[in-house]
Amino acid sequence: MNRFRLLMLGAATSLILAATAARADIVVGVAGPLTGSEAVFGEQFSHGASKAVDDINKKGGLLGQKLVLKSGDDACDPKQAVSVANDMASAGAAVVIGHFCSGSSIPASDVYAESNIIQISPGSTNPDFTERGLPNVFRVCGRDDAQGPIAAEYVQSHFKGKTIAIVQDKSTYGQGLADQFKAKLNALGTKEVLYDSITAGDKDFSPLVSKLKQANVDVLYFGGYKTEAGLITRQLREQGLKTILVSGDALVTDEYWAITGDAGQGTLMTFGPDPRLNPVNKTLVEEFRADKYEPEAYTLYTYAALQAWADAVTKAGTTDATKVAAELKKDKFSTALGEIQFDAKGDNKAPGYVVYEWNNGKYAYVKN
Repeated sequence: MNRFRLLMLGAATSLILAATAARADIVVGVAGPLTGSEAVFGEQFSHGASKAVDDINKKGGLLGQKLVLKSGDDACDPKQAVSVANDMASAGAAVVIGHFCSGSSIPASDVYAESNIIQISPGSTNPDFTERGLPNVFRVCGRDDAQGPIAAEYVQSHFKGKTIAIVQDKSTYGQGLADQFKAKLNALGTKEVLYDSITAGDKDFSPLVSKLKQANVDVLYFGGYKTEAGLITRQLREQGLKTILVSGDALVTDEYWAITGDAGQGTLMTFGPDPRLNPVNKTLVEEFRADKYEPEAYTLYTYAALQAWADAVTKAGTTDATKVAAELKKDKFSTALGEIQFDAKGDNKAPGYVVYEWNNGKYAYVKN
């Protein structure tokens, strides 16, 4: 064999080895707000995904291949979320765990659908996310048309005869959640004395507080995120109002109490059953804590999303999104959230919502 043929054979072998190496990794994406006011939730996503990827790789990976994690920061901005989604598609991601804000997940999902990428959101609760018939879209959390009514039923039961106001932040998540609460509250026979909106990012809510004071509001239901909720609560107390704030899952972080301090005492919120309290997760939670991280809120939701996807890939024998999606909708999956089963739309069939109360810097389940 002459030198030229040897060189060509060597080059071809190198190309084959390089191609094999390139196929040796499965890219797993995690997308959420790593910057901006909701960055704490992006941090939860990142920790949950990183731990899940490490644990899967320690067991040999998937289909004999190693998982490699790619992160994307959408800052809860719809345009940035689309840019992140396109970046994930260019990187060849097989799945993207994300996004957090519904206003980001919904536009990003169109990109993932076009690119044949599985998307599983740990925290986007707006119903429209799974109502558009996209076959690749899933979520392990619940929906606002379950969350809002649970809060309304609680308020109707525990604050009967009290004056109730509803305020939302005009976001896809906030307005959708507030409207679901309002619809159920009205159906139960109670009419709010005020329905108003704020602008996310504002710091001074004096005009709103004045309206609430004038209407003698006992309970304020807020559709929005922790920062504005915390500032409103604090400013209510500064004006001497004892109004109880009730809100949704976006308050499930210690950062809410960091904003309110003692003013947050008695705040109520809805969220799923805390997976940290499940005895099955004892070792997993201890491992997070050993790494100096508290796996609150959506950390274990993200971990569970990757567990479900990985199991579906194993059963499908491929990372092809069409075949994996079929497995996800066909089977049940044991995860850190317990048993997950997706319906035809991609919704978790039984996530459930319960009510929590903030007291002394911690939130705890309130028995109805």
